[in-house]
Amino acid sequence: MHPLTGARLAGTGTSHVDLALEAGYGARLYLLDAHLARLLITRPGGLVMPRTWSISPEIAWAGDPDPIDGRDRLDVSGFPGVPFSVDEDEAAITVETAWLRVRIRRSPLMLDWQVRSAPEAPFESVLKDRPSHAYAFDRRSNRFRHYLVRDERERFYGFGDKSGDADKHGRRLAMGATDPLGYDGGRSDPLYKHIPWSVTVRPDRGGQAVGLFYDNLARGAFDLGQELDAYHDLFRSFEACDGDLDLYVVLGPGLGDVVKRFTALTGRAAFPPRWTIPYSGSTMSYTDAPDASDKLVGFLDLLARHGIPCGSFQMSSGYTLVGDKRCVFTWNRDRFPDPQAVTARFRDAQVELVANIKPALLLEHPRFDEVEAFGGFVRDSEDPSKPHVTQFWGGPAAYLDFTNPQTSAWWSRQVKEQLIDYGINSTWNDNNEFEIWDEAALCDLSGHRATIATLRPVQTNLMMRASAIAQTAAAPGTRPYLISRSGGPGMQRYVQTWSGDNRTNWETLRWNLRMGHGFSLSGLANFGHDIGGFAGPKPEPELFLRWIEQGIFWPRFTIHSWNDDGSANEPWMYPQLLPQIRTCLAFRERLTPLFYDLLWRMHRDHEPILRPLTLDFPDQADSYTAEDAFLLGERLLVAPVLDRGATRREVWLPACAEGWFDLWTGAPHPGGRTVTVEAPLGRCPAFLRGGSILPLGPAPSTESGPLTLRLALSDGESARLDLYDDDGASVLEPPLTPPCLFSVEAEKHGGVATVAVSFAGTRAPRWPELRFEDAAGQPLKVRLHDGVLSERLSLPAGAGSSVTS
Repeated sequence: MHPLTGARLAGTGTSHVDLALEAGYGARLYLLDAHLARLLITRPGGLVMPRTWSISPEIAWAGDPDPIDGRDRLDVSGFPGVPFSVDEDEAAITVETAWLRVRIRRSPLMLDWQVRSAPEAPFESVLKDRPSHAYAFDRRSNRFRHYLVRDERERFYGFGDKSGDADKHGRRLAMGATDPLGYDGGRSDPLYKHIPWSVTVRPDRGGQAVGLFYDNLARGAFDLGQELDAYHDLFRSFEACDGDLDLYVVLGPGLGDVVKRFTALTGRAAFPPRWTIPYSGSTMSYTDAPDASDKLVGFLDLLARHGIPCGSFQMSSGYTLVGDKRCVFTWNRDRFPDPQAVTARFRDAQVELVANIKPALLLEHPRFDEVEAFGGFVRDSEDPSKPHVTQFWGGPAAYLDFTNPQTSAWWSRQVKEQLIDYGINSTWNDNNEFEIWDEAALCDLSGHRATIATLRPVQTNLMMRASAIAQTAAAPGTRPYLISRSGGPGMQRYVQTWSGDNRTNWETLRWNLRMGHGFSLSGLANFGHDIGGFAGPKPEPELFLRWIEQGIFWPRFTIHSWNDDGSANEPWMYPQLLPQIRTCLAFRERLTPLFYDLLWRMHRDHEPILRPLTLDFPDQADSYTAEDAFLLGERLLVAPVLDRGATRREVWLPACAEGWFDLWTGAPHPGGRTVTVEAPLGRCPAFLRGGSILPLGPAPSTESGPLTLRLALSDGESARLDLYDDDGASVLEPPLTPPCLFSVEAEKHGGVATVAVSFAGTRAPRWPELRFEDAAGQPLKVRLHDGVLSERLSLPAGAGSSVTS
């Protein structure tokens, strides 16, 4: 590989500076806004991939999908730009805005990114290229590397769904996607998603953060300190086997700021319907059974018999079996003699069905020739007249090419005709890692040939897009729900996701929790894990219940399995645990108003739902090692039990003036210390931050019962809650406008809390009354208007009303 050298100023535009480099290379530095800059390197022959599907600034799904051919890589629409100045001397070119300075050494090329915290403050370096050969390009191929200075005090977060600790310093992480059935949550790499995004955090600087997003979807790697070289000081690197070096630099100051800006850059997260919050059932064993219809309907009967609330069922691919082969968009009429009768039973039970679909057709698929007739598959690199054939589940298969508009349209029709017309309105987009190992396999990109090398995650995202188009067309006023296992940057625009086919053991329980921090810090806020474990042995009772205890605090709460013995993980699988499991699921139901509000804020404000403690307490050193806990929203700290046989748990509580209250007992705890709490089987340790109001709805959540407000207040403290609500499913018109927004204010003096409640919008709240309780969950009398003391408050029937103290 050859280093880039000889930078000279070649021109400026309204939001960029152009540099000419030796050997015909060029660079463009973009100043996109006060906190976002970009470096694009061009080769002598121009851009390898002139389109991008990753960048979608401030897009809100309203029925119009992103363009199938992506976005022009040079397009800067949606970015305001920022005034800048350029100075140069013999050694360097300096580009400066009010908050950012980039010093560009001419030869060899090296950039030093500096920011300042106030208008008169000095600039401080937050990101620096390695002084020795920072940019290396292979002139015989499209491979390149970018090297940066590494500091031992830095911590590295993000990267999508990666195994191991949240902080990846010292790791080498593959960029790519595969199907690692039963993966090791501590070590396996790569997993399912391809998110070339990292956040560097400096605890020694109070949590100062800067994000790096390489808009390059070819296979590659981040090296975060595994590689050492005696000829260079400490460094880290990013490399890709193809495509362009197109780097977005997202400036802080803090980790939360960086994560929200990255999410906004790659696209506003989809806002799912409210029915996605309750328990979702799933198992391979039902639809793979000879009597699959009876198994599915029997699940509804078991829900009723055991008193288990359920919002949806994720239907595995056994319904598509032709012989022993899974053929997407077919129905096995032996197992499902009357699919509409099954879906009608689920509809009557108010349990939504979500059907599994896969993006490859086996060679014996009954509709293979139909798709090949319009060239709908990824093409063979040596003979483009043929589809590229590769290994898939069940044998040789060809992957659909979703960059081909005819393929995407065909897929949307099948979703409509084979699922929606049968009564299934939601899709589970699965096995979509596009494991095509021939980098030169061809795709039809707007009629132009492009290789799969830079398009694998694009194909996955376009699969989601095609499914969403069908779902939205069938119900244009309703928000669609999609799940996807794989994907690339921006997948949050369409889907909820999860950590894939995890292994059933205690280690996975811990590692999935830590992996979740990577999801949260990579724009993938709406996620979960297969509760009970997917692959391996049937979970032992203690492990199963501890998984459920933790899972009720995840956005996606799905019990799913493919156990070695053919059994299914079900809430009633261990009768002796059923009372505790009912209690856990009832509390999950009560958390629905909180989760729905957090999903709304994810959509509107790009906020993570599950938050690593370092996100909110970056100036506290212990927050960086407390990886076995998380915040649900900003106020509820959850510290699951992760060890077999444990009935107590040590929990570090961050320092805060208001302190913390045990969620289950109401016991107060000062912050800034580690406490030991009882954790009997069936109860996950959790703490409500002081100065908070926790909204708790009825159980089941479909009932029109009261909204309970739990006030975690010490004497002299006040709190405010703003709570979003709507009808649970409709597309918002206008977008981002709350149909109903509660505002609750409370303050406590002399042991009495005084409250003021207001709500505004176009619809009335769906709760007939408010009830109040203290931090221990006991009924609490509060002072209402006219000085009345009461434990409850009937709500006015119209929107825009208020009740004040």
